[in-house]
Amino acid sequence: MGMNKNTVLAWATWIMIFVGLGLIAMGAFKYEEVAGWGFAAVGVGFFSIAWVFNALKGRV
Repeated sequence: MGMNKNTVLAWATWIMIFVGLGLIAMGAFKYEEVAGWGFAAVGVGFFSIAWVFNALKGRV
């Protein structure tokens, strides 16, 4: 199975989405003090980076 640049960006996008969901879930359900807000903020950051990776598909 050959992986070109678009395939790598697609995999990176999905991995970033799953990690972002995990971080947001940890912030919402595991940590109920200020650390939960930090986890959720980092999870949103992962979503924004995944959005950029998705936008780069076909342009790199």
